[in-house]
Amino acid sequence: MVDQRTDSFVELGKMYGTAPGHYLLAPASWDGEVPDGIAGVFRFDTRVGVVIPRVFLDDTDEDRAEVQALVNQISMYPLEEFDGTLKVVDWAAAPSFGGGSSSTGDSETQWVDPDAFFDALPAVLDEVPPLPGEQGLYDWFRALLEAAARDESVADALRQSARDADQVVAELFEFRNYGLPVADHWTTQRSGARFGTDYLMRTAVGKSNIFVNTPNETTYFYQDLDAEGQRLDGSRTYTVTFAAGSLPPVRGFWSLTVYNKHHFFHPNELDRYSLGTKNQHLVLADDGSLTLTVGGPRPTDEATLANWLPAPADEFTLYLRAYWPDPAVLDGSWTPPAVLRD
Repeated sequence: MVDQRTDSFVELGKMYGTAPGHYLLAPASWDGEVPDGIAGVFRFDTRVGVVIPRVFLDDTDEDRAEVQALVNQISMYPLEEFDGTLKVVDWAAAPSFGGGSSSTGDSETQWVDPDAFFDALPAVLDEVPPLPGEQGLYDWFRALLEAAARDESVADALRQSARDADQVVAELFEFRNYGLPVADHWTTQRSGARFGTDYLMRTAVGKSNIFVNTPNETTYFYQDLDAEGQRLDGSRTYTVTFAAGSLPPVRGFWSLTVYNKHHFFHPNELDRYSLGTKNQHLVLADDGSLTLTVGGPRPTDEATLANWLPAPADEFTLYLRAYWPDPAVLDGSWTPPAVLRD
């Protein structure tokens, strides 16, 4: 659950020891009465918030059907409808509207129109109050906007500056161009969902993979390069080997995902986009190590196929997520293994 800055405003779930029940999400300015039966209240200071529930499942049809009952117990509704009872919704019957042409996976989705950026900015400034120390920045923005409203040449200059910035920000779409470097060309970040005034990191994450968790909830590792520093390309075959006892140390779960160069899933006949804890069929070597094969032609032997992640015959990205990471992940003493090209 994040506010309009994509900063988390909730600590909820098993890792925080919270109880099942009803929780109230309320604007910081709300002064209404909290009814009996509410287990906790979380407040946000922006006009808009986003809630993305997740339920862990094994990658099987049986488990997918099994968790539906849990998913159906997760719902949101206005406080005026609260009566203290658990509301169950059959989300399997929810309509699907698709993504239209914006999510075909053939190109990056352009969420920001540079020519309209400064037209929309006044409303955003009204909806997102300044953080401590930002009031002067807000005053500066409003003075620029007032000048643009009076003088078309200033408005033109602002639009051009947005176009120029859009070209620069495009570099942040590649994970290798931002974050903290770790071993073997992997990168990570430590400010997800608590960006505050780290504008560069918030912009980079918003550009490349918006809506991340706080690092204590999920640590992310990004990889665009192989061990030799060459761009990953699915026409080649790669291996990622976790030594015995060196799987990502987590109390939750971990996954390794393939994204195409536009950061979409790569359609494939296995409908397989990630491997990790959820996969019960992974094959360990005799010494207890786990080797995942990524890209290249479909393996012919069953053991390698079980551990294979299809990749597009083009540039792609690997993305390792460690949910509820152990301290070894957070302090950097554990990092992902190198991506080796065959």
